[in-house]
Amino acid sequence: MWVRLRAVWRLALVLGCLIQGLVIQLTLFPRWTPHQKQAAVIRWSRRMLWAMNVQVQRSGHVKAGPLMVVSNHFSWLDILVTHSQFFGRFVAKGEVRAWPVMGHLAAQAGTFFIERSSRRDALRMVQDMTQSLGRKEVLIVFPEGTTNDGASLLPFHANLIQAAIEAQAPIQAMGLSYWSMTHPGERSFAPRFFGSDTLLRSVWTTLCTSGVVAKVHLGEEQQAQGRDRRQWTHDLRQEVKKLCGP
Repeated sequence: MWVRLRAVWRLALVLGCLIQGLVIQLTLFPRWTPHQKQAAVIRWSRRMLWAMNVQVQRSGHVKAGPLMVVSNHFSWLDILVTHSQFFGRFVAKGEVRAWPVMGHLAAQAGTFFIERSSRRDALRMVQDMTQSLGRKEVLIVFPEGTTNDGASLLPFHANLIQAAIEAQAPIQAMGLSYWSMTHPGERSFAPRFFGSDTLLRSVWTTLCTSGVVAKVHLGEEQQAQGRDRRQWTHDLRQEVKKLCGP
């Protein structure tokens, strides 16, 4: 009973944060500078994590763009965790745009949406990302293309890495992992969003836990140094795999 009551209370806090985010975007975003918008996204992401009792531990830093950050992808929570630490424009599946409330908020935060089944759309996305890097922005990419089960990394797709090569921009690997707050050293699978899991079920499971610790490990920036996109993608996957550890 106590677990459900706690989860309901957290859900109420989350809904309050969502409403606040919508109000801010509808009333203040049109008048704000890009810097003010980015700062607001970071503050809002931190409030959302507080409402869900998710703590973040980070090692490493992200500098100003142009920069592409590549990461493993385990959960919808990855977006909030990342944005609580630094701002970047995500590259996400087109389905994310249809998520209740969150899809709209993601779009307003500058997310690029891609139809991964369409080769033509992938080519368009590479062009858009190259232009974004040319404007010295930070991009955040999940090269797996979808969420994994938390036990292993899926293969990395190399297509979007081409944007960094064309823009001659550095890439920084990032590893995300989730851990139990009450049982140190034990991974938490509560935020998992994989296979038959639905978004609402995953959110509810997360709210029912005693708490989650999200670990963010950032590697060093690196240049292509003559590597083509496939070789660079392979090397990045190996680094992300190491960064996902404890």
